[in-house]
Amino acid sequence: MRRVIVAAIVLPLLYLYITRLPASFFLLLLVLVAAAAQGEFYVMYRTKRSILLPGILCGTGLLAGVTLYSHYSASGVPPLLYPVLSMLSFMLIVSSRLFSIKDPSSSLADIAPAVTGFLYIPTLLLPQWFLRQQGYEWILFLYGCVWASDSVALYVGKGLGKRKLYREVSPNKTVEGAIGSVAGGALSGLLLGSLLLKGVGIPASLLMGSAVGAVTILGDLVESMFKRDAGVKDSSSLFPEHGGVLDKIDGVLFAGPVLFLITLGL
Repeated sequence: MRRVIVAAIVLPLLYLYITRLPASFFLLLLVLVAAAAQGEFYVMYRTKRSILLPGILCGTGLLAGVTLYSHYSASGVPPLLYPVLSMLSFMLIVSSRLFSIKDPSSSLADIAPAVTGFLYIPTLLLPQWFLRQQGYEWILFLYGCVWASDSVALYVGKGLGKRKLYREVSPNKTVEGAIGSVAGGALSGLLLGSLLLKGVGIPASLLMGSAVGAVTILGDLVESMFKRDAGVKDSSSLFPEHGGVLDKIDGVLFAGPVLFLITLGL
């Protein structure tokens, strides 16, 4: 019931924000979400402040650089822009460790969370900008399918779940819940595809919804893996009883890139 109440409040606001405001406001939302989620990831892993801040700066810089260039340039994004920004980001992160801590021992252990957080969060959020450029309908489709997949997985898992999906990583997830996630994605894909995506047929909508439902579970498991490794229950306590920003976007981090790749073939 709490999930339904939160959804009833947040989804209309998100809908109005995405559909009524220019695309540049969606970029602002992505940058803020990336910075908050990266910060949670770094705190989870007790990343040193001298590396934490450059990591967040690199993540937001990557998102802002690529998206602003694609938004204002008629020629599109240069193929080398992302790898160049990634190389510069890596150089900044490791140089921050080099000059802030003179002792070289544990340097890889210090740097690894910062680099992983950079690749994990802003990099996987980036495809949402390219979906937004195709139309706000694609963002509504993505988040609608992820929310439906999560919800159906939760209720099916609680009501019918018997076989554990991955006990070592997430003891509460079941095979039945995972099947529910795919089914929820497929059904919401059919519904949202017919309402939002004109010209996209039933087979494509079904494929996209099913794919989103499948990788949403994967994204959830990956974040659970990181949290178990870090020894925390939630990425933060920002949302009481719901966790942090990273907890809210773990599924869409994987679903966004997959949906974008599928759209390239449509």
